[in-house]
Amino acid sequence: MLNVITVTIIAIIAFFLGVYIKPNIINSLKNALNKKTSNSSQFEKKEISPKIVAIGGGTGLSTLLRGLKLFTSNITAIVAVTDEGGSSGRIIKEWGILPPGDLRNCMVALAEDTNYMTEIWNYRFDKGESLAGHSLGNLIVLAATEILGDFGLAVESLNRLLAIKGNVLPMTEERVRLVGLTKDEKQVVGELDISENGNNLKKIWLEPQVEQIKLSVKKAIKEADAIVLGPGSLLTSIMPNLLVKEISQLCQDTMSPIIYIANLMTQPQETEGMNIVSHVDWIAGCLGRVPDYIIVNSKVIPQSIADKYRAIGAEPLYLTQEEAKYLTSLGASIIYGDYCDIVNDKVIRHNTKALAGAIIKIISD
Repeated sequence: MLNVITVTIIAIIAFFLGVYIKPNIINSLKNALNKKTSNSSQFEKKEISPKIVAIGGGTGLSTLLRGLKLFTSNITAIVAVTDEGGSSGRIIKEWGILPPGDLRNCMVALAEDTNYMTEIWNYRFDKGESLAGHSLGNLIVLAATEILGDFGLAVESLNRLLAIKGNVLPMTEERVRLVGLTKDEKQVVGELDISENGNNLKKIWLEPQVEQIKLSVKKAIKEADAIVLGPGSLLTSIMPNLLVKEISQLCQDTMSPIIYIANLMTQPQETEGMNIVSHVDWIAGCLGRVPDYIIVNSKVIPQSIADKYRAIGAEPLYLTQEEAKYLTSLGASIIYGDYCDIVNDKVIRHNTKALAGAIIKIISD
């Protein structure tokens, strides 16, 4: 843990006190960041486990990764970098780097000691004018970027430093924003406005357009045994990745199965009033094809829990027989199961082990 502590100390000093770091310290840290640990080497030797590419962002993707790592170490998470809220938003504004929050969550999810790493990396300061609201993990990503001079290199180095079971990559290293057009021809810009107008949008895109993706992203998709979309916010976590033309084209051309994990609930404003078919329509609009498999929760959510979500504008997402028949006619296979967990009798989350098990079964079959 010495390397992580070193990065953390430099993060706090450099970010809040503006102290200049001496070249010899920088070189030492670069060597630490670029050094592969023995745990990492052990993971790399596991060549029999399936290669899975998981595409998304937010809480949904990190939840999935926690389950997948129980079955395979050949995981590549391709993460949206359009987040503009919270600590990430402040770092974007003050430092001009890509948002680190979702990438941080995914790296922590794939770490060997998830509980410990989650506690450390997700620690959020609640005091201090500059510190309050920032998570420690975001500052570590920021410090590594400042030291190495490159956001992508910083993320890849931290992947190795944490000896994670897989690889976490940003969908692009360019600074991009989500832009949308509403049904009444109003243009909205940024993740927050997209989310607030989601059920009224007829089109979304990235500005500027991403012309090329990194070879590591391209290689992962081409070699994948399966490509998994979601779970997560449709328009602000999943779609941003698919709006990168080269990513959507690679997914369209792949012979490996594309698996979409349907959300458990609609999201207030963003997908309010939408059913699973509507979610799939957005995805198919980018891919030029429907996913080969759609994983759908069939467990009935307790009425008391559903009522609490309904009060904030969220509804359970089930698939009717008619909707299932329509999706099947388009070539999709529906995988039903109990994929829902109720946390502390009030919060709904995907059962990460059940999801991962369903994905592994699709691959093995």
